[in-house]
Amino acid sequence: MTICLLDIMNRKRRALMQYLPFDKPGRFYRGNLHTHSTRSDGRKSPDEVCRFYREMGYHFLSITDHFLDQYGYPITDTSLCWDDNFITILGAELHAGKTEIGEMWHILANGLPSDFARPLPGETGPEIAKRALDAGAFVTAAHPAWYDLGEADILSLGPVHAIEIVNGISADHNDRLYSWHIVDRLAALGHRYSALATDDAHFHDRHQDLLRGWVWVKAQELTPQAILDALKAGDTYNSTGPQFFDVQIIPGDKVHVRCSPAQQIMVTGKGPEAHTLHGNGLIEGEISLKRWRSPYCRVTIRDRHGELAWTNIIWFD
Repeated sequence: MTICLLDIMNRKRRALMQYLPFDKPGRFYRGNLHTHSTRSDGRKSPDEVCRFYREMGYHFLSITDHFLDQYGYPITDTSLCWDDNFITILGAELHAGKTEIGEMWHILANGLPSDFARPLPGETGPEIAKRALDAGAFVTAAHPAWYDLGEADILSLGPVHAIEIVNGISADHNDRLYSWHIVDRLAALGHRYSALATDDAHFHDRHQDLLRGWVWVKAQELTPQAILDALKAGDTYNSTGPQFFDVQIIPGDKVHVRCSPAQQIMVTGKGPEAHTLHGNGLIEGEISLKRWRSPYCRVTIRDRHGELAWTNIIWFD
C-alpha cells in the first residue's frame, strides 16, 4: 500500500512539473499584451511605443488599438521594429455588443490575422470572441474590475484563455488596478482561466499607466507563434516587480519556491484557504500543504516595496 501511494504521489508530482512552466525547456520572456498608439486613442506612434518597451527591456509587445469604426478598425503591424531581442505580435482590443450592465465589451485578442473582419451588424461580445478564437488568437477578458464585469459575463465568452488581473491605467482611472477576485471566484466554481497582467498603456500625462504589470512567458524561442503557444498552454506568470525562479508543488505535502527577494510567500486556495511564509529578503521557502483541502492553489510573492508576482492557478488533478 505504501509503495502504491508513493507511486501515485510521484506521478502527481511529475504531472504538475509538466504543467508548471519552470521545468519546461526554454527561457522566460517579458512582455506587454495590452497597449495603445495613435492608431486609436494612444498618445505615441506605434514606432515610439515599440521603442519605449524595447528600451525598458521587454522582449515582446502587442499594440492592441481599439478595433472600432472611428479609428478605421486598426490591426497595427510593427514588424519593422523587431530586432534579435524584441518582437511584436499583431493584436487588437475588440468591441461588440453590450455586457450584462449595458457597457460595451472590451476583449483583448493577441495573434490576430491582419485581415481579421470588422464586427458584423448586431454582433455580440461572445460572437466576436469566438471569431478571434477561431482565428487562432490568445483571447482575454479585459479589465473586469474597471467596468464591472460579472461571472456571467466572463462565462458567456466561452473558452477564452485568460482574464486580465492587472490593468495599469485603471489604477489612476478609477482605483481598480486588480481583478484577481473574479479569477478566484470562477476557480472556486470550477472554471479554469490563465491570468494576464498588462499596462493598457495610452501614454497620457494624467495616468501612470506604464510599467505597472507584465507577463513572463516560458518559450523555447522568441517568435510570435512560440509566445502564443506558450500563452495558450499557461506557461506564464505575472508580475508588477518581483520574479519567480522556480515553483515546485507536491500535492498533499508542500510548495517550494525560489524567487527574487521577498517579504512574503503566500499560497492561496478556494475560499479563505491560504498559508503564508514571512521573512526579510526571502529568496527561497517551503510551505506545508499537509492540511490543504482546496483542489488548487496559486502562489504569490510580495517584495519590500509592496510589488507582487503571481503564478497561474495550479490544479492538483
